[in-house]
Amino acid sequence: MLDEFITFPVIAHVVGGHRGRLDDYKGDVESIIRLVPSIPESALLGIEEFSHLQVHWHCHLGSDADIELEPRSPRGNPAWPATGGLVHRNHRRPSRSGTSHPRILHVDGRDIHVTDLDADDGTPIVDLAPTFLEMLPRGEVRQPSWPTEMLRDYWKPASSRP
Repeated sequence: MLDEFITFPVIAHVVGGHRGRLDDYKGDVESIIRLVPSIPESALLGIEEFSHLQVHWHCHLGSDADIELEPRSPRGNPAWPATGGLVHRNHRRPSRSGTSHPRILHVDGRDIHVTDLDADDGTPIVDLAPTFLEMLPRGEVRQPSWPTEMLRDYWKPASSRP
């Protein structure tokens, strides 16, 4: 299917937090991003001065057999338009990658305690960086209505899951 690959090192893992690839109610869940032993603790020096991280992670609970690039309706809901696989933000992408912007609670040695990280327990982290305001999208951000409808419960507190 794909003819060119690159390799990323795993720099950390998610400890605690979500379990089971759930679609919604991801809010207010605390977890830890724990650096792997080969990354020095000093690599985090100064990170606590920031409120949020940009975290890139691998959807390790998916499989290459799940990759779907052809148009389909998000979450199988025919009320939402069929869109190509690269328009979806889930484990069915070719790289099975995810990006999150959790809030930093505190740092304890090799552990970054965060909230609102939507990756599951055990998820491999391939990169992280503090969120710089200057690196956020420039100009007006626009999108169709279906993502707002689809994600209306995404950041509701996990404790309110029905």
